[in-house]
Amino acid sequence: MNRYDINKIRADFPILSREVYGKPLVYLDNAATTQKPLCVLNAMREEYLNVNANVHRGVHYLSQQATDLHEAARERVRQFIHAKKTEEIIFTRGTTEAINLLASSFCESQMEPGDEVLVTDMEHHSNIVPWQLQSQKRGIVVRHLPITDDGHLTCYDDIATYITEKTKLISIAHVSNVLGTINPVKDIIKIAHQHGIPVLVDGAQSAPHMAIDVQEMDCDFFAFSGHKMYGPTGIGVLYGKEKWLEILPPYQGGGEMIDKVTWERTTFERLPFKFEAGTPDYVATHGLAKAIDYICALGFKAIEDHEKELTRYCLEQLQTIEGIKIYGPLTDSKDAVVSFNVGNIHHLDLGTLLDRLGIAVRTGHHCAQPLMNRLGIQGTVRASFALYNTKEEVDALVAGIRRVSQMF
Repeated sequence: MNRYDINKIRADFPILSREVYGKPLVYLDNAATTQKPLCVLNAMREEYLNVNANVHRGVHYLSQQATDLHEAARERVRQFIHAKKTEEIIFTRGTTEAINLLASSFCESQMEPGDEVLVTDMEHHSNIVPWQLQSQKRGIVVRHLPITDDGHLTCYDDIATYITEKTKLISIAHVSNVLGTINPVKDIIKIAHQHGIPVLVDGAQSAPHMAIDVQEMDCDFFAFSGHKMYGPTGIGVLYGKEKWLEILPPYQGGGEMIDKVTWERTTFERLPFKFEAGTPDYVATHGLAKAIDYICALGFKAIEDHEKELTRYCLEQLQTIEGIKIYGPLTDSKDAVVSFNVGNIHHLDLGTLLDRLGIAVRTGHHCAQPLMNRLGIQGTVRASFALYNTKEEVDALVAGIRRVSQMF
């Protein structure tokens, strides 16, 4: 912590120095989106100013230069998650599109009516709705694994009991965006593979906070978003094992993803381009690569230590507030997310009044309505941390909650 120069880090994010309603901004909505460091913003601006040209198809210098940056970003992502090949890295618009891509392609080619996808009670809507759409189209069945009252999976030691001969895929959040629960995905994947079942890991909430190694994890698919890890919006990644990507059909049709088109038939490009129809956001891929560079320069050990200490401190301080109810684990099995309610104060009222104090938190169901139903509530206030947050900001949050509580 002493070597972690938080003031220097915060200087890389100019937005953190602004005021809201005349109060210093305390930004605690990082699970929704993170702020962007100057190195990312400057790199994207530089590319638009000096390199802007469509990739892959041009023979001129700018196109070749833009292509080199775009494909270098793909290689950077490969290194970041320890994939075997760049061909296993598919650029998408985010985790949501990545899961939709897989749901469409996998269900079309690998599933029959009555076949099952297993998810959990703690999933984001992006890992529920795409499968429900396929259920309506193709007659597949979406089943969900239960959780305990404190937000852990009840079944990971005995997940085999939930697997049937109809189970064709397990799709699971690495980290809950509401509870902060870190799921034992490696253990779940091992059990699933013993039954010949592939696994998709939704890494939207894990990739910004912990080192990802898809080889060690042995997941078949892994999805994450750039904007939750200090990169630009509108860019994300779907990793897939080459053996799976080779047999899955394209998700969309258009330019870039074709080999040859005639009026009679179309053949498709090699991986990963088979899944990347149309002009990619080649500037955003460059921004994502710079964000990865920034994270890796700090080091995940330092980031994890900082964020775990913040989360631990926040949990300790919040529990001194009368009437508070915290959802999810209260141990180190929790990532940098703390969701809570206070007494009978509506979460929207609490969040709105905190905002007037300059404190940005998220309120509502957090795109996890089935989880809210499981917990028996309509929503929560959620504070979520990033590598640039401080204990002083936690103190501001706690003081703000006390002030609002007194008003009620």
